[in-house]
Amino acid sequence: MVVIEFSHLVTDWMLRRQPALKEKPFALAVNERGRRVVKAVNALAYAEGAFPEMAVADCRALVPGLQVFEYDPAQGQKLLSALAEWFIRYAPHVSVYLPDCLVLDASGCTHLWGSEPDYLEHIKEKLDSLGYTNKLAMADTIGTAWAVCRYGDQTVVASGEEAEALSGLPPAALRLEQPIVEKLAKLGLKTIGSFMYMDRVALRRRFGTPLLQRLDQALGAAPEVSEPIREIAAYEERLPSLEPIRTAVGIEMALKDLLGMLCLRLQQESKGLRKCRLKCYRMDGGIEQIEIGTNKPSRNTLHLFKLFELKIPQIEPDLGIELFTLEATVVEELQNTQDALWTVSGRSEAVIAELLDRLGEKNGVQNIHRYLPDEHYWPERSFKAASSLTEKPSSEWRTDLPRPLHLLPAPQPIQVSVPLPDYPPLLFIYRNVTHRIRKSDGPERIEQEWWIQEGVYRDYYCLEDEQGARYWVFRSGDYNTGNAQWFIHGFFA
Repeated sequence: MVVIEFSHLVTDWMLRRQPALKEKPFALAVNERGRRVVKAVNALAYAEGAFPEMAVADCRALVPGLQVFEYDPAQGQKLLSALAEWFIRYAPHVSVYLPDCLVLDASGCTHLWGSEPDYLEHIKEKLDSLGYTNKLAMADTIGTAWAVCRYGDQTVVASGEEAEALSGLPPAALRLEQPIVEKLAKLGLKTIGSFMYMDRVALRRRFGTPLLQRLDQALGAAPEVSEPIREIAAYEERLPSLEPIRTAVGIEMALKDLLGMLCLRLQQESKGLRKCRLKCYRMDGGIEQIEIGTNKPSRNTLHLFKLFELKIPQIEPDLGIELFTLEATVVEELQNTQDALWTVSGRSEAVIAELLDRLGEKNGVQNIHRYLPDEHYWPERSFKAASSLTEKPSSEWRTDLPRPLHLLPAPQPIQVSVPLPDYPPLLFIYRNVTHRIRKSDGPERIEQEWWIQEGVYRDYYCLEDEQGARYWVFRSGDYNTGNAQWFIHGFFA
């Protein structure tokens, strides 16, 4: 566990935005019970004797020329949360420990930077370059790391040496309540080592359970759980880069490595991904991300890479990318018949799904539709949108009678010339263009479902004009009533 303390978090943040204050002592204060109370000071004011919780008047007496600004109580937590999000590039599990600390679970991460000291040194250099005053410590437990960070001078506490590292520190290093600390001081117990090995029954009787609990947590005898700022993804792979990545080729190489690791894990669990997100953490603190989706669960690395490849140009590396993470946000079971997707696309259904994936990434998934037959007579009601690529139709498409390749969303009125009742027109005018009919077929009468809507029937005709184009038109209603109207409803190939 790594604990990072930010001694002057809010004032350092102000200095990043107002560099003119760098050589001036200043403080942030609020009104409390009729007086101005300091809540934060910068490093210069602190060195001259100004501390938080002092009255502004007392601070100005100690620090001539002290500038005082308004303090925002919520600013510290906002900054810690933002920094915690930024620190995900160093550890997947990052927690906020108010008022001024972050806790990182660095298990399995330090070797990526060489060693534990190198890992901490890299973090410290990065924070120093950003202008944040900081102190770090690493230990097997949060309690020991926090104690050493606040009160000790060690950077890394080796496993099993927690008791030795704690023994010379004051009782406050155990994160005890102030009344317990004061009671220990009155009894002359000024270091943790002075009571660490005392009889536990006596300690509980005199100081209560919290003292023993904090001691056990620091020594690793009792568990301590920290809540991460975000839930750790079940299917996520991380790839830090030793040198900042600035080129598309470098991004592609990192993506291929991540896809290989992720798909291998999915293969071992007989799963495939439906949605996947690539996050790129830049040197300047920015985060670039792109996402893809598939119609069917897939772990075909080549296919998934091609989907990402279409969006790589959207990534702006800026000063360089120092960490890549690949997360499968939606994962589903993959049938055994689809195992060929691991290396090749060997099945027609899989080929269609992958083609649709690529078309969706290029043109937008919202522009691709699949339709199934619906049990209605009127053509505009005879189909429905499919919910997925694998949805099965409840009935078959009608193939015994001609149907146009392109059906209009709604029939469009046309002007016709009809020589005899119940005959197709000799010509029709659609969008100010006259079409003279050379061949025709029909009629096909299609009734309306009386339980849906009452109305007249339709008589459909297939017409071919002099140019060879073929159309699907109909007459609505009985010709003899004098109220019949003609419409065009589709186009044949």
